[in-house]
Amino acid sequence: MIVRAVPRIAGTVTVLVVLYYLLPLDHSSTGGAVAILLTGLAVFIALVGLQVRAITRSPFPGLRAVEALATSVPLFLLLFAASYVAMSAMSAGNFGGRLTHTDGLYFAVTVFSTVGFGDITAKTQAARPLVTGQMI
Repeated sequence: MIVRAVPRIAGTVTVLVVLYYLLPLDHSSTGGAVAILLTGLAVFIALVGLQVRAITRSPFPGLRAVEALATSVPLFLLLFAASYVAMSAMSAGNFGGRLTHTDGLYFAVTVFSTVGFGDITAKTQAARPLVTGQMI
């Protein structure tokens, strides 16, 4: 079971990261940023719901739960990273400068891990609630 789960997890995470880097997030509008966030949150909620169902029905719930976390956490981080990149494209003042895809991912992981280096910070009233939502 583990031998089959590891490639599935690696493949899923790889596809998510490749899609994130291929999306033209740095050309987003306000509507585009909102659409990214809302669509992503809907997909995330649906994924978590399906994963909870799969865990409860699995003969190996512990392994299934690890697989669920290994796919949900990257999706969660990439969703917020995409939102941050889109917001910075709309106004460089949202984060003290434009964020690249890598900057957005770095910031999302920094917030998620509560390290908070301070080199990228949410500066506007629009960016701060989004960052607060991820922290919660």
